[in-house]
Amino acid sequence: MKRTLMRPDGLPDSLSTPVVTPLMPSVVYASTSPDELDSQYEGRAQGYTYAREGHPNADVLARQINRLEGCDDGLVVGSGMAAVTAALMGLTRAGDHVLGGDQLYGRSLRLMREDLPRLGIETSLADPTNVDAFRAAVRPNTKLVLLEIVSNPTLRIADIDGIAELCRDKGILLVLDNTFTTPKAVQAFDHGADVVLHSVTKLLAGHADVTLGWVGAKDPEIMQKMRIFAVTTGMTPSPFDCWLAERGMYTFDLRFDRTQDTARRLADHLATAPGVKRVLYPTRPDHPDAARAQSVLQGQGCNIVSFELDGGRAQANAFAEAAKGIAFAPTLGDVGTTLSHAASSSHRALTPEQRAALGITEGFFRVSVGLEDPDALIACFDDGLAAARKA
Repeated sequence: MKRTLMRPDGLPDSLSTPVVTPLMPSVVYASTSPDELDSQYEGRAQGYTYAREGHPNADVLARQINRLEGCDDGLVVGSGMAAVTAALMGLTRAGDHVLGGDQLYGRSLRLMREDLPRLGIETSLADPTNVDAFRAAVRPNTKLVLLEIVSNPTLRIADIDGIAELCRDKGILLVLDNTFTTPKAVQAFDHGADVVLHSVTKLLAGHADVTLGWVGAKDPEIMQKMRIFAVTTGMTPSPFDCWLAERGMYTFDLRFDRTQDTARRLADHLATAPGVKRVLYPTRPDHPDAARAQSVLQGQGCNIVSFELDGGRAQANAFAEAAKGIAFAPTLGDVGTTLSHAASSSHRALTPEQRAALGITEGFFRVSVGLEDPDALIACFDDGLAAARKA
């Protein structure tokens, strides 16, 4: 019997190439010699060594997002919060001060309030819609500002241009979370961002079957600091998730347009529906930041609608239970519409008083609009509203 080695000697030769990116789950990559390995680590040759330091599926996906965001270098990591963490902890050290918007995503708020301070990094929060509030909150040791362009879940529009000018004047790094808005609505680097990040899990990948993040910078030195931190702390993305997300990216433009059109219709319908206290959608003239929404988003509203029911938890329970066909789930960007209740999910760690200060009540919901028929979707919401009124 002919004896063979455990691993095959490379892939079969082929003049043709696959149309679909192959899934490449290999953790390790073989080099021919120590000199060749040195060449890769020292940047004289392109290649892969160990998947924690990079792999082909992550790089293919990163190139897609890099093009959308208009930068040459970006890094795919294991989640949106990994992207936030790579930026905040890769670019700051003990003694620095980080200033954030006071309506950040719940886990970003927790990172700011609890995790960074125990590592010696000072933090504080200010109203992102008010540049004067940010100016007053800047300290001599302020190193970085973190903003969501559109806040989660209250859909307030940050004064990113005013705060970007402030950051330039003070030599402060500006990090913009572009998850809700996406590059289709906002080119964040054009508004003065030093770093842009995404939860790729959401609208970019778009199918609720991957957990990924992306963080990018135009300055190679800034990018290298974040990359080193991400590699050292093991923020490695799954090749399979990257492969799935790449597939989702090919329909991103189509999904964005369709879900945005439906979101506008839903917001206008809810605004006149009995039992609805208020509706938040960026293109509506009654949005509290309507003028800024127009200038920043250029007429785009994106796929998120938030609204508040008359009443409290009893009405919220009745609505969620009766709106059949709408997944009650703390996510956004899926092909199907999802309903999220901030008080019991993303912002549950806040006290009732802290939630109230943000405008989040027990009757407050965030809707991530999907690809359903708009009339069918509105009918589901009407069923839920009828049940809430009875409750």
